[in-house]
Amino acid sequence: MNPLREPLRNERGIGLVVALLVLLVLSLLAAVLMMSINTNTKIAGHSMRESQALNTAEAGIAEALAQVRAQNIMTSLTNPRSVGQIYNVAAGSVPTPGNADSQFVETAQPAGTWLDYSRPTRGPDVLTVTYLTDPAKTVIYKYDASLTPPIQTASGLPIMVITSVGRKGADARKIVAQVIVKPIVANIKAALAANVDINFIGNAVVCGYNHSGSTPTGQGAMGRGTAPDCFPYETGAGNMPASWTTTGSNNGGASATYSPVVPANQMNQVGFYAGPWSALGMTQAEFFSWIGPARSSWLPNGIGYYAGDLGIHGGTGEGMTYVGGDLTINSGFVYRGLLYVEGDLKMNGQAWVLGGIIVKGTTQVKQNGGSTLLFSSEAIMQALSRYGSQFTTLSWIETPL
Repeated sequence: MNPLREPLRNERGIGLVVALLVLLVLSLLAAVLMMSINTNTKIAGHSMRESQALNTAEAGIAEALAQVRAQNIMTSLTNPRSVGQIYNVAAGSVPTPGNADSQFVETAQPAGTWLDYSRPTRGPDVLTVTYLTDPAKTVIYKYDASLTPPIQTASGLPIMVITSVGRKGADARKIVAQVIVKPIVANIKAALAANVDINFIGNAVVCGYNHSGSTPTGQGAMGRGTAPDCFPYETGAGNMPASWTTTGSNNGGASATYSPVVPANQMNQVGFYAGPWSALGMTQAEFFSWIGPARSSWLPNGIGYYAGDLGIHGGTGEGMTYVGGDLTINSGFVYRGLLYVEGDLKMNGQAWVLGGIIVKGTTQVKQNGGSTLLFSSEAIMQALSRYGSQFTTLSWIETPL
């Protein structure tokens, strides 16, 4: 045998060892790959559930805004302790609020298909709406783009804070949004503007000083300087004439008009409104689309159009009332916002209005008895924006829970 062709003794079985080593490496690589696939699958599933939870939380924000617009929650614009909560329960199963500051309602979602953005019982994850306030909850922060800084407590629209927690399986996402209604600013010429003669009779009171939107009902009924006085609620800016008319005005009896604008009752003016749309900076088509079709009975809260004559005998309301005929309002009527009358106006008894009145008229305006009209640009803006505007988001914070 040729010694050169005989295999070396220490090389025997090397192929098997190499094969085993390769197999081991491949097995380790396969194991690592499987672990990586499993981890990525879990991560992908977690990310998908987080995304679904975030979408659910956003749906909660949408329902909270819808409940606010429907006046089911947050009906007070002046109570810094107001709390509105929406529960994932059917009607009749809503928990009982613990105090008068809280308003609890059931979800508006169809039964059986509720998105998981609230809970059925009280707890930290319930869909909640509050106001942005100071730590002691004694004052509401407002937003007024004309001021620096815009977030302050003097004027503007209240800032709402909506907290929504969406869940999908074990994953949850939380959204905290600060929102206001988009302001609608009216072009107001006076507390009472008319295209016909104005007659102030009896002990009627009209004040052109600009008042806060939070002025309590009944303030100013005895005039300026006599309790219950409206002076403490004057803003100090944005004052208007008490009355403005294209013809003349007459103060009779013990009626009183107040305004730092001279003269307080401006007569023989020019440039009356083409219609309520021009008072709101809209086109005629935009206005009628905004206010909706004519109603047959008075809607106390909201924006409403009434094609013919309208008589309101008491009651409390807020918003904008547009009357195509004559408007008669009697004792016990309390309103915050804007009244626009195509026909004549008769304001009688102890009626009280915070905001403004515009009367195109056919003969004259009569304000008599103990009726009171206090001008308030803020009350008008709040009422119009609250019932007829969209919401504007000031901040939006998303966090995992």
